[in-house]
This record gives sequence, C-alpha cells and structure tokens, in this order.
Amino acid sequence: MEREIRQILAAHGRLGVDVYSLDADADLYRNGMTSHASVNVMIGLEEAFDVEFPIEMLRRSTFESVASIETALNSLTATLAG
Repeated sequence: MEREIRQILAAHGRLGVDVYSLDADADLYRNGMTSHASVNVMIGLEEAFDVEFPIEMLRRSTFESVASIETALNSLTATLAG
C-alpha cells in the first residue's frame, strides 16, 4: 500500500522533493505539497483504492504524511471489508 501511495503522491502531490526519499512520517506540506495538490492526491487515492474519503477525514492531518494516508486508507478498506 505504501508504494502505491508514494506513486500517487509522485504523480499528483507536486512535492519539492523525491517522495521515495521521504520518511513515512515526513510532513508532506513542509515538503511542498499545497492544499490544491492534496485534493488531487485524494482523488487519485480514491480511484486507486476504490474508496471515498468521508467528510470527517477531509482534514489536513489525514494527508499530512505517507503514514497518515496509509492509516486513513486502512481504516476505509477495513470498513468496506467488514
């Protein structure tokens, strides 16, 4: 899952650094991702993982790092499987 998240970030995140070189907990916003880019990342994630982020997850903190995105996706996919 982390590899797919990084691929989506590389395609849509507009980061100022190589996403593959970042620690999973690195702040994506501090590394160049804008709020606009985070929306594109969210759409890319929804398409790739066949999920929809609920309103309560549409926060900066959800998309702040690779680890936080993975946590959110794990929560969403567990709900779908459950």
